[in-house]
This record gives sequence, C-alpha cells and structure tokens, in this order.
Amino acid sequence: MPLLDPVARVGEWAWFAARGGLAALAAVLRPGLWLRPFYTVLVGGLPLAAVLGVALGAVIWMHTRGLLDRTAGAAELLPTVLAAAVLLELAPVGAGLIVAARTGASLGAELAAMRVGEQVDALELLGVSPMRRLIAPRVLACVLATPLLHAVVSALALGSGFVAESVGGSTSWVRYQALVLAELRLPDVVPAGLKTLAFGWLIGATGCYVGLTARGGSEGVGKAATNSVVACVLLVLLADVLLVGLIRVVM
Repeated sequence: MPLLDPVARVGEWAWFAARGGLAALAAVLRPGLWLRPFYTVLVGGLPLAAVLGVALGAVIWMHTRGLLDRTAGAAELLPTVLAAAVLLELAPVGAGLIVAARTGASLGAELAAMRVGEQVDALELLGVSPMRRLIAPRVLACVLATPLLHAVVSALALGSGFVAESVGGSTSWVRYQALVLAELRLPDVVPAGLKTLAFGWLIGATGCYVGLTARGGSEGVGKAATNSVVACVLLVLLADVLLVGLIRVVM
C-alpha cells in the first residue's frame, strides 16, 4: 500500500515527537544529560544569531527609511515598524531556522551514525531507554536554546537599528526606546517569543527521528543529515504559519 506509507510515517513521527516532548520534560531534573547538548546548540548558534541580528536591524532600516521619509511624518514610525517586524516574526523564525539548519543536520547525522554503528541497539540490549538517554536531552536542549537565540537576534537587531538611525537620522536612545515600545504590548510580544519553544521541540524531535530511522551505512548518515535539515526547516515555517493563526484567533 504505497499511498499509506507516507501517512504511516507521519503518524510514526507524531507519536515519536509526543514521546520525545514528554521525556524532555522529565529530563529537566537530570541536567547532567542535557547541559552538554544545550551548550552545543546555544554556543554553536550564537555566531549566526549575532550576524543575523545585526543584519536584520540594518537592512530593515535601509529598506524602510527612504520609504517612510516620502510620507509626511511617517519617519517617526521607523523604530516601531522595526521592533514589530523583528520581535513578532523575523527574530523567532530566524532563531528557529538557525537551529534547524545547524542542529537539525547535526542531530540527524549523529543519531544516524549511532543507529548504523549499532550503538542504539546496544543501549536497548543493556536495558537503557534510548528515548531517555539520547532523545530527551537533545530535544530539551533545542527547546531551551532556541528562545535564547531569539533574544540575541532581537536585541542585536534593535541595537543595530538604533545605530543606523543615529548615524543616518537624528534620534536619542531614550527617544528610540520610547518609539520601539510605543505600540507593542506584552500580549503581542510574549506569544511570538513562545513560538520558539515549539520550534525547538519540532527540531529536536525531527532531527532525532530522522537519524534513528536512517538506513544504509555511511550513505544513510549523509542522507539523514540532509533530510533532517529539510524536514526541520519545513516544519518551522509550517508551525509558524499555524501558530500565528492560532495566536490571532486566541488573542
């Protein structure tokens, strides 16, 4: 039944992701297992987050400054527009894509190498749960690191926007800060930031699932890394659309 195979795979992944999320909650009390993967995800993503944050602030300023200058009095809205674009959408999705691209590939390759090398089978023979020992710490690391990368991207984007505005325009930090906060409310910003928790869960669970289901020796490890990145990026974008729609309905 070829048509049923993709449906079965999706169902298998959904069950795996749910179990991984529950196991990650239980793993919070075992920091010895997840601190190292957390450090790897966070520190590995910081350079990309820094570059993305600085670039976002500068690019948004360059794109919108001239446009708003042509509208009477609209140039004052630039910090507000920049903050809304960064905090509500670009920073959360950017952080998710950074983790998806970097950590998704790493998880897929690492778990695939363990599967091909029969290390996962050895753990099972020893009575050790791969879900608790391998999956939960990595899922939790992604869940915890993604919001922090989101905060780094947001802070640097707003900071680089201020630098660009202070050089190309005329504003003070106090005025810029007031304009950034003029229209944004916590009910707008907090749900947008919480999306990154879902992104981290999806990336961690998907990367581990793709790796554990890999087959075919060293070639399978390479395919697992590629497939993991593709799946994680698609899931982040799809989840963003669904979560934004849900937030708009609820709020």
